[in-house]
Amino acid sequence: MLSLRNVQTYYGNIQALHDVSIDIAEGEIVALIGANGAGKTTTLMSICGIVPPRRGEIYFKGAPINGMSPEKIVQLGICQVPEGRRIFPNMTVMENLEMGAFLRKDKEKAQRDLQIILELFPILAQRRHQLGGTLSGGEQQMLAISRALMARLSLLLLDEPSLGLAPLIIQQIFEIIRKVNKEYGTTVLLVEQNANQALKLADRGYVMENGRITLVDSAENLLNNDEVKKAYLGL
Repeated sequence: MLSLRNVQTYYGNIQALHDVSIDIAEGEIVALIGANGAGKTTTLMSICGIVPPRRGEIYFKGAPINGMSPEKIVQLGICQVPEGRRIFPNMTVMENLEMGAFLRKDKEKAQRDLQIILELFPILAQRRHQLGGTLSGGEQQMLAISRALMARLSLLLLDEPSLGLAPLIIQQIFEIIRKVNKEYGTTVLLVEQNANQALKLADRGYVMENGRITLVDSAENLLNNDEVKKAYLGL
């Protein structure tokens, strides 16, 4: 579904990504793990067209998306839930969800998707008239994921969904990601510092260090890799 080929991304004269190559098949959950500043978020920003690569290629469903505007990339079916959630705090839950479908022309299908999402996230159905900013951190994360799903996406990019959440809520969020993948049929690229949780959820994983992919393997093998255990799992 998604292929990055030797992607090099810069901030001014500073190179953030060095020949990054990643492949994601339809239906997978793929984890991208690494320390702070490793280049994980920049990878997502490159895919979304927010920080376009200077060199290399990005393909979505076999077609190049380099140089496309972020809104066009969303229309293709790629949507990112950014770090910190970034919902609209002064809009209601329903208004946030409707904003997720802003670019869609199929309004009847969007309404059907809305009903499916409210069944998937019953707490949001209960809070539908509540302002987004008054929700708990976990509820805001659910809203951010749901808003992305309203774009009728094929590929969901998640940036640190567990950030700032209590352990019990983190478990709920990861279960929601699993459900979105299995029941909603959405392919997921998960950027996460909580490597243990991410790899337990994922099918495969990539390890990133200093803007480079240093290790690729099944999630199970990465969980049992001594270097990964020492560096990222605290074992």
